[in-house]
Amino acid sequence: MTEHKRVDPRAIRSKKMLKNAVFSLLADNVEISQLTVQKIANRAELNRATFYLHYEDINDLLRQIVHEIFDDLSMKVEPLLQMKSNNELEQLVTFLNYFYEYRKVFAVLVEHKGFKNHLTNLLRNTIEKRRTARNLDPAKEVVSVDIIAASLLGIIMWWIKDGSQYSPEYIAGQITLMYKRRYVTG
Repeated sequence: MTEHKRVDPRAIRSKKMLKNAVFSLLADNVEISQLTVQKIANRAELNRATFYLHYEDINDLLRQIVHEIFDDLSMKVEPLLQMKSNNELEQLVTFLNYFYEYRKVFAVLVEHKGFKNHLTNLLRNTIEKRRTARNLDPAKEVVSVDIIAASLLGIIMWWIKDGSQYSPEYIAGQITLMYKRRYVTG
């Protein structure tokens, strides 16, 4: 008989505090290369031993943060893939809200090529799945998936770095206008 190990609520709380400390430091314009275990532990008001109880090193913590971000983004993308929805603009706003909420973290992470590539692939796959689900003829598509994905990433990155005074609703409306819905959503 297999016993399920119960997750200690203190461990969950400590990990959350450490991750929030990273977000807070990045929001204060600390470069990723300047992050130290001590800075993170101090910001989280925990000790270094607690950090090492949960993570091997800073790269392990960052790797887990990135995995969580993409898991969350994938969950936000899923409704965009459902073809029977009548409110695509609202779904796009929900997707953009995630970027807006973590804009300072994304602004730092997107500077890293691997993160940017992974985000581009997520956008590409979403566009391709929507086109496939709608049975669109690839020969009739004027704008390639790569161009749309790069454009969307560029818009999102501009928005979170320089245009954060605009709401997710406004940006979603602009994206919809720019791509006339058909190209953004496939």
